[in-house]
Amino acid sequence: MALMDFIKKQFIDIIQWTEEDDGTLAWRFPMADMEIQYGASLTVRESQMAVFVNEGKVADVFGPGMYKLTTQTIPVLTYLKNWDKLFESPFKSEVYFFSTRQQVDQKWGTPQPVTIRDKDFGAIRLRAFGNYSFRIADPKLFHTEISGTRASYGAADLDGQLRGLVLQHLSDAIAQSGIPFLDLAANQIEFAKALSAELSPAFAAIGLKLEGLTVQSVSLPEELQKVLDQKIGMGMVGNDMGKFMQYQTAQAIPKLAEGVGTGGGGIAGDAMGLGAGMAMGQVLAQNLQQGLQGSATQASAAATTQAGVKPDDVMSTLEKLGELKAKGILTDEEFSAKKAELLKKLV
Repeated sequence: MALMDFIKKQFIDIIQWTEEDDGTLAWRFPMADMEIQYGASLTVRESQMAVFVNEGKVADVFGPGMYKLTTQTIPVLTYLKNWDKLFESPFKSEVYFFSTRQQVDQKWGTPQPVTIRDKDFGAIRLRAFGNYSFRIADPKLFHTEISGTRASYGAADLDGQLRGLVLQHLSDAIAQSGIPFLDLAANQIEFAKALSAELSPAFAAIGLKLEGLTVQSVSLPEELQKVLDQKIGMGMVGNDMGKFMQYQTAQAIPKLAEGVGTGGGGIAGDAMGLGAGMAMGQVLAQNLQQGLQGSATQASAAATTQAGVKPDDVMSTLEKLGELKAKGILTDEEFSAKKAELLKKLV
């Protein structure tokens, strides 16, 4: 009985891998001092591939299915020791399993802002992040380039390398897309497509296939975002100084509230000074407008109370009223009413 137990421990009849959901990409079948029996069964499940390695060289690659390890299945076995006459004898080789299912929700991002050239702003620094998914497409290439003879190789072992590839091609992808920074947020799908196109050859070079990539956010560092916010605010108000003053006041109100709430003097004083200046400007503008409107009212009243006014005086008054209307002091309705009154005096 002890002899039979020894034989069972030494000869392998079934080779298979029931992978766990732990992100393992490559797994070497444990051989130790055991030997594969001639005619042993190799089972490769869906979402797997297997690589048969003999004397350090890849002999064959197996997709999903069940295989009998014979000279008909693996022709290279005919060249192994003790197999020249095809007598049934165990042999030593290695079998590596590879998971070909998608590795999803892999994160990427810019730990530091990346400097790029932008159409609108020239050179700017931006941050971006998102996720991607990939799978092993060429297990032989992945084995020779990445995983090697390790007993196990996981997605976590590859994470740093793939993140580096994404960042390496980020600037090129933005340049190839031709999308200005202000449009990147609204065109994240197009940006993701451009980045995927840049990355796919780099993934394929190590036996991987990039299945998908998303761009979830594109932003500027805080100090640059403040400058952009001011530029956007100025673009919204244009040349209207009244609106610009309102915009500046709105920007100062949170600082004033913060200064009052915390007892701070500097910010509160600045904001109060700005608010006082805004208030004085508004008062002066209102007084000027009221004065001009008063002058217009007096001019029209004098014209309407005089009996038998001269035609030249009426025309002069109308011209003045027209100037007031052009300046926006009189509305079209007010001008029309005064004009009608003056013309009645000529009748």
